[in-house]
Amino acid sequence: MYLWFLIELLEQLQIDTHRFIGTIVGLIIIAIVYKIISRSITRISLRLQLEAHIQNSLRLILRVLTMLILLVTIFALWNLPTEWFIGSSALVGAAIGFGSSQTINNIIAGFYVIISRPFQVKDFVKIGDVEGQVEEISINYTKLYTPTFNLILIPNVQIMNSRVLNCTHEGFIKYTFSIALPHSVLSNDEIMGKCFEPAIENFTKKYGNEGIRRPEIYYDSSTPAGRAYKVRIFIPKGEAKTLYILQSELANQIIELWDKERRKTGA
Repeated sequence: MYLWFLIELLEQLQIDTHRFIGTIVGLIIIAIVYKIISRSITRISLRLQLEAHIQNSLRLILRVLTMLILLVTIFALWNLPTEWFIGSSALVGAAIGFGSSQTINNIIAGFYVIISRPFQVKDFVKIGDVEGQVEEISINYTKLYTPTFNLILIPNVQIMNSRVLNCTHEGFIKYTFSIALPHSVLSNDEIMGKCFEPAIENFTKKYGNEGIRRPEIYYDSSTPAGRAYKVRIFIPKGEAKTLYILQSELANQIIELWDKERRKTGA
């Protein structure tokens, strides 16, 4: 009864019944597809452990695409002048092209970072000349917690064009730093046994019960200015602040022992 009443009303208003019904059917189909894709985004986000802001960005893009498809469908069904759609699209495209080219590049780069996953939140990474713990990955920027105890925003397009080193493996930040010591009468074995090993032993006794592994020491190279050594420490993932503090503490212990031994030899 209601259906016939609606059809008669449409005929009285001189509205094409077939086009109207086709529009309604098209809207229903678009709404169903939108719901399916939206739920798929939720499932994929949970499986990949994506941040909430990334999920929201993906849903925003889905809404924009859905609106475009909806407009195209309406224009096609009702034979509306395509100049309206083309004109508005050109205007929007020009605005985007002139005002948001960098933003678009960052968004594309953001999808690259999200899909390729060179790092995750709480990983400790080195991106070009910048290092720090990843605190947030958004569509436009990646936020790092740096050794200066500050947060820095790196455009994702810069990440695409930079060398990325992920220092987080097996639940640890595996961080290597260098210590250079001037030449002296002490041999490498004496420096290792009297400076590095005691410092590492004290460090391990002090922090070993806190889930921190024993540091490792390697002889690196010799230059006219002195000898270089590499120290590798292992800090639980997500504890960048602890890394920054303990790395400095261990380095200071090694330097203090070196100064003590140097004074003994009079060098």
